[in-house]
Amino acid sequence: MRPIRPVSRMGRTLMACAASAAVATVGLAVSPAAAAPAATAAAAAHAKAAATAQAESGGACTAADLGTRHPYIKSSEVTPTITHFKGWYVTSGSTGSQTVTTSVQTTITVSVGLTGKVEGNFAVETLGKVGASLGLDVKMSYTSTSTESTAVTWNFRDPGYYGLYKGTKKVTGTYGSLNCNRVQQGDGSWALKWIEGSDTGSYTTYTALEEGAVRCEDKVPANSIMRKAQALLDCGSGTAAAEHPAGPVASAKAPATPAPATPAPAKRTAAKRAAALNCQPAVYKIEVPGKPLNWSAPLLANDGIRLRESTFMSAHLDNWRLCDVTERNGVIEAALWNWGNGGCATVPANIANQEQAYLTTATCAQDDLQRFSIYRDVPGSSKIGIQNKYTGFMMGHDRYADGELIRQYSSGRQDGTGTYTLTAV
Repeated sequence: MRPIRPVSRMGRTLMACAASAAVATVGLAVSPAAAAPAATAAAAAHAKAAATAQAESGGACTAADLGTRHPYIKSSEVTPTITHFKGWYVTSGSTGSQTVTTSVQTTITVSVGLTGKVEGNFAVETLGKVGASLGLDVKMSYTSTSTESTAVTWNFRDPGYYGLYKGTKKVTGTYGSLNCNRVQQGDGSWALKWIEGSDTGSYTTYTALEEGAVRCEDKVPANSIMRKAQALLDCGSGTAAAEHPAGPVASAKAPATPAPATPAPAKRTAAKRAAALNCQPAVYKIEVPGKPLNWSAPLLANDGIRLRESTFMSAHLDNWRLCDVTERNGVIEAALWNWGNGGCATVPANIANQEQAYLTTATCAQDDLQRFSIYRDVPGSSKIGIQNKYTGFMMGHDRYADGELIRQYSSGRQDGTGTYTLTAV
């Protein structure tokens, strides 16, 4: 391995000549003219049917899906949770309808993945699959139980010691990502299939809040929201047995203020290595299939990677090399080093959790924001999809136009504009 340094005009010429003669070591097409064989009518019909079918692991996909992804649910746990509570004593002279202001006990916030919010199609689709798999109507937008009203109105028919509550079913678990990639079949042929991608994460959501009142002597189902509330009543203690004036009763089991939330573990591993990049010799353009525009790195630090047409003035800003390449289950992971400015493609850290954050280049630091999974079409085609390792988002563009920024999309571009070609120079 050796450091990457700026090269002279003569050095760049020699490198370009060497690169054009090199054969890529990752099994990608090395000729701009390389293309997949023409599909038969039967294959085309099959591809169309696959495109309209729901993504399932091992199911067929098409080249237009290379820049997309869909979630699948790996695990789910449903936990009855008390979000608001107040102990309340009712005397014989204070029965009837009363409105009681409860205290917030537990705050549940809807979140998917590292963003801490529900932004973009992928997060919404994830929560939709959670609800469907469990048969529950769960929250599918960014919200929190702390925004719910704390007031509970209840008609007390009998005197006694009550727990007034609001509660919900908290739903947590993990998800994975289904991505389209080439798979070699038993007969040696290749096909595009939905496979388990590199991204995974956790989610939290909840069902609609329920409210009510419960006493120690009430018979309630085990592991129910009512049973959770009953457990906060100090049943069997002097608090429950003693006579009290009508009104609130403090409960040692129900603190008036919620415990501080435990921050979600950071997914990003930003450790930097002093070692230089180990780049493969081949040089590529990342092109829009069948069109002249391709990824071009910025000259200015505050600009992003844009679609540009290659000219003699491009100064190698449209030339990319794959560095520190690894491969797992047929999926390549690499840093994308730009020959023109010497930087590595990255999503800016301050906006990495945002839908449609733009892609740029920065000093090669080798954290996960600068690592990308590359999903490939079948051999003979150079079409690819690109996914950021840290965010899990897919790369794409809003519209085909000179100067259009390359951005990240949580589910990718479902219209196929997230599929590019990796063409050897």
